[in-house]
Amino acid sequence: MSEKLEVGSIVEGKIVRIKPFGAIVSLGSVQGLVHISQVANSFVQDINDHIKIGDIVKVKVLSIDEESHKIALSIRDALPREERQPRNEKPFRKPNQTQKPASPAEEYFRPQSAANPSSDFEEKMKEWAKQSNERHTSLNKRANKRSF
Repeated sequence: MSEKLEVGSIVEGKIVRIKPFGAIVSLGSVQGLVHISQVANSFVQDINDHIKIGDIVKVKVLSIDEESHKIALSIRDALPREERQPRNEKPFRKPNQTQKPASPAEEYFRPQSAANPSSDFEEKMKEWAKQSNERHTSLNKRANKRSF
């Protein structure tokens, strides 16, 4: 399948198909997949903004699976070292840039203020005890009505 391809090598290929999750690149007699996360240094919302069918691109061979005949490729890792952005480094954000509103999940998992956690806990316990007593009283009233 890939007698001339080696993991880590940088080769040239032609984009033959684009899918929402990545691009299929022809490397002569074989084809490989460039996952959307491997297309550019920055976040890729729409892969069509970065590449198009027919483009000739340099790709790095990330892995070759002989059994399933799959080749994983990266356009990002084929860039010259000075053009690559470290994976753990986030792009610079201007301090006055407005933030988008938090999603419900972000709002839920946001740490709550720890001004006075013990009093907050005590308030919740009092509310729980009150609700528990009301339920218990209600159940006792129902039980007493049935016994007569």
